[in-house]
Amino acid sequence: MSNEYRSRQDRRKSSKSRETEKRPSKKKRGLPLWKKLFMALVAAVLIIMTIGAITAVAMISGAPDLDPEQLVLSEAAEIYDQNGEQITRLQSGENRTLIDIDEVPDNAKSAFIAVEDSRFYDHFGIDFRRLGGAVLANVSDGFGAEGASTITQQVVKNAFLSPDKTIARKVQEQYLAVQLEQQYSKDQILEMYLNLIYFNQGAYGIGEASSIYFNKEVSELEIEDAALLAAIPRRPSYYDPLQNPENSLDRRNLIIHLMEEQGFITADEAEQASSVSLEDQLDHTPSEEGAVYDSFISHVQNELENIEGITSADLYSAGMRVYTTLDRDAQDYGEEVVQTNEQIAGYPDSDEFQVGYSLIDTQTGAIKAMVGNRQGADVARGYNYATGANADAGSTIKPIVDYGPAIENNQWSTYHQLTDEEHAYSDGTPIRNSSRNYAGEVSMREALTQSLNIPALKTLQETGLPEAEEFAEGLGIEFDEFYESAALGSFEPGVSSLDMAGAYAAFGNGGTYNEPHAITRIEFPDGREIEMEPESTEAMNDYTAYMITDMLKDVVTESSGTGRAANIPGLPLAGKTGTTNFTQDELDANGIPEGGVPDVWFTGYTSRYTASVWTGFSGDRGANYMNESEREIAKEIFRLTMDNASNGIDTPDFEMPDSVEEVDLVKSTGERASGSTSSSDITTELIVKGNDQDLTAPPTEPDLGSGNDAGDTNNAPVEEVPVEETVPDTEEAPEEEAPPEEEATEEEEVTPEEEPSDEESSDDTEGTTDEENTDSEDESDGTESEPSENNGGQDNGSSDNDNSGETEQDDSGSSNEETPPAEESESNSTPEDEGSASSNSTSGSSEDETTTEQ
Repeated sequence: MSNEYRSRQDRRKSSKSRETEKRPSKKKRGLPLWKKLFMALVAAVLIIMTIGAITAVAMISGAPDLDPEQLVLSEAAEIYDQNGEQITRLQSGENRTLIDIDEVPDNAKSAFIAVEDSRFYDHFGIDFRRLGGAVLANVSDGFGAEGASTITQQVVKNAFLSPDKTIARKVQEQYLAVQLEQQYSKDQILEMYLNLIYFNQGAYGIGEASSIYFNKEVSELEIEDAALLAAIPRRPSYYDPLQNPENSLDRRNLIIHLMEEQGFITADEAEQASSVSLEDQLDHTPSEEGAVYDSFISHVQNELENIEGITSADLYSAGMRVYTTLDRDAQDYGEEVVQTNEQIAGYPDSDEFQVGYSLIDTQTGAIKAMVGNRQGADVARGYNYATGANADAGSTIKPIVDYGPAIENNQWSTYHQLTDEEHAYSDGTPIRNSSRNYAGEVSMREALTQSLNIPALKTLQETGLPEAEEFAEGLGIEFDEFYESAALGSFEPGVSSLDMAGAYAAFGNGGTYNEPHAITRIEFPDGREIEMEPESTEAMNDYTAYMITDMLKDVVTESSGTGRAANIPGLPLAGKTGTTNFTQDELDANGIPEGGVPDVWFTGYTSRYTASVWTGFSGDRGANYMNESEREIAKEIFRLTMDNASNGIDTPDFEMPDSVEEVDLVKSTGERASGSTSSSDITTELIVKGNDQDLTAPPTEPDLGSGNDAGDTNNAPVEEVPVEETVPDTEEAPEEEAPPEEEATEEEEVTPEEEPSDEESSDDTEGTTDEENTDSEDESDGTESEPSENNGGQDNGSSDNDNSGETEQDDSGSSNEETPPAEESESNSTPEDEGSASSNSTSGSSEDETTTEQ
């Protein structure tokens, strides 16, 4: 058919076909790369969400049902002693007063909401804004680093869930929180929360807490009261206003600020509430019956709160069984000695007199007994002075900061010679012994036994501050800053009896330090257990531990020792006294007589137990003081409790390690004794084996003639040689001339060369008899003025005047020039003379000098 007869449609098709044949073919193009990546990302997200949803469903399926009966009352921790017998339960129905939300004033509701859950009335159980911040913190610092729990979640967690910090538990918590919000109103949930949480002091719920802290009904709470209560639940022990007032006050004021910031109160109301002091705010009446082992139980709570995975709320809701190291017999006797007058009749009349007592196992660090207060305003779950005294250590620090580091770093022998003479801190501030006398050349053993201050400071300066600080920190002692004043026990933040017991136990344990601890095992209702295994650290060489111990044995046994009143005949023990001083300004301002002191210590140990005792006062410094006889209380508490704990128990003596060598030396020369040396001229000392740096070479035996045999060396003429050698070396007498530069005291009037036995007794300044009284004197006479901070300046150098430092004799009684007889220095002259030393040095001509109590 010709083209002219084709239809128009056919002609168009034919034309398009020819055009198509002429064009080149195009390749088919795929999706852009960005679209592929986007689709892959979406797919991955969907997969992850699907997996997450499946996982969440699985986790949620394991969540418990909401049981209304569990929303208020929970199972609290039970505490057991070392024999597995129950001591107490942290919670009981008698300590909870249920309240209705209508009784709670708005300012109380606002305080808890402001600090715990600012969007409580806006969310449905989960606060996603807060959750976002917590997620970032957990990604950067690890899961569990920061929580995002709302008040609703806290109710769920405390009532239904385990304390585990796991993703599964968190998912269950969020799920149940949403369920709880659907079944209860906001006010009902807030009521559950306020009835459930713990406020320390045995108070469960806001009703009981209002009564315990303020003696008020909940409806009577002021803004500052509500803020103070809201401060506690985060860490009940740490923010307890009775135990840690500074921590509590800071957090109270923070919450008041948050209440203002969130519009709950006005600026004027916030200012007025913040201005109220805790003293005016609190109205706490301690229980007359007290609490069962309150100080020990309080410490157990603190240990529990510091265990990862356990919160303070878990103590009262997780149903834990906590097994501890407590020895009930030792605890009961300790409380009898400290909290009654049945064993010690000489306690001060002041209700502010307090005691911090800790008894631990020397080999393990396990706390066997703890008494943290006396019967008075601070008893009954009150302040624990056994762990929180934060007092200057006085001369009890000398083995830790001075002589221990010297042996460890310098390998000094116990005979190492030190010159007790006029001396000063590195900034030029003079320092003196409490007796204001100088003992001349003394061995390290004599310096520690007599608690001389100047040799202690010299030892620290020679060893080095960094080395001493490192050594002390290895024994659990902490320093804000380390100055030369630490040589005599003055530093921040101070120490507690538990700190000192832990440190001294390492000396009795061959140099191994175990942090004091009270918990051995924790059991949960679901069968899980946590075994507590405290780490042991080698804090020093065994030769350091033994040599310090050997010298500290002399402190309690030798006539020149300052701790004789703490000695227990037949029991191998070592220990050290310590006393702190008032400044002269404090003495004058408060009318304190010379010899009055604020703090007295005794810390000692056997191979089985270590005990540390602090005695002092609560309240304002200077309002109270201990007199001469009251200084003996710390030693008496130690003696009574250590004797009781050791009764019927085999207590072996401390074993000398192979690294230590016992050597017999000629007292006056330091050379090794020979067979011809008279026994009265011999002193037995300790050296690090192989290191005789402190010993002088023995004299060369003279040749008495050619034809004599060896037996001739034992003839009388040969025996005269050591006599000639010792005459010049015994001259400690030149030191006798130093005292005339000081103000004359009765102690200085004693002739140095006369009656070694009297001089020995004069060395000590603590005790209950005439000799014993010297112990306390020496410890306290102290500080005259403070060195500047770059050397020491914490407080006017606390130290014990364990023994005025006036004696320079050997343990055996060789003459120490500047020491009076014990009877004179203790009961007659020492208190006044030492006090006058303190007074003269802090004011007047001596105000630039520092004298601390030994």
